[in-house]
Amino acid sequence: LGAPATAELAVAAGVETIVIDLQHGLWDRAGLEVAIGAIAPTATPLVRTADQSAFAIGSALDAGAYGIIAPLVDSAEQCAAVVAAALYPPRGSRSGGGIRPLTDFGAYKTATDQNVLVGVMIETKEAVDAAEAIMAVEGLDLVFIGTGDLALSLGVGPGAGAFEAALARVLAVGQTAGVAVGAYTPDLDTALERAAQGFRFVVVANDIDLNLGKLRVLNGAFLAGLDQRSSTRQ
Repeated sequence: LGAPATAELAVAAGVETIVIDLQHGLWDRAGLEVAIGAIAPTATPLVRTADQSAFAIGSALDAGAYGIIAPLVDSAEQCAAVVAAALYPPRGSRSGGGIRPLTDFGAYKTATDQNVLVGVMIETKEAVDAAEAIMAVEGLDLVFIGTGDLALSLGVGPGAGAFEAALARVLAVGQTAGVAVGAYTPDLDTALERAAQGFRFVVVANDIDLNLGKLRVLNGAFLAGLDQRSSTRQ
């Protein structure tokens, strides 16, 4: 929702990792900087970048993100470009800059070289087919399955046999390659289920559903209460 206050409330609730969505979310650069300032170092701020470009990846990291997750990666070549954009030379090609990095660039570069998380999203049939090649790219830490787009790409609904088979294939490839595999989960029950299956990165809550779900519950309870009082009076 592009609200730094929501990120700050999540930190207060004890959340360990917060993903800020620049691909589909409402964030601008100023809001991103404020949100990351409220998140770090108490929790880990990660950014799903707007796209795979070096600009999008570098901007997210310059804002202070501890790692990035790039969307719609379908090939090893695309994955390698994402890794290069996230790492400084000689391992990559990231440009040095940004207010937060330049406060002590030497210390920042050392910490980043050791700890920055580089993730890509597998969310198409082509990416599932190329999972082995994608996860063989040096410097890749995480593959995150975009379950909604994957279902669209496969032409089936979430939970269908082909969908579950695709998730199982990516998970198995990751376990063999030593790359962490995560999957988007829309609710707590699904997050627990995927974690039990071996997925190491799941979504416990998202700000849209937190707001919309609570509003629906409260509004429904209010209307039901009005009906009950009206019936009692009659």
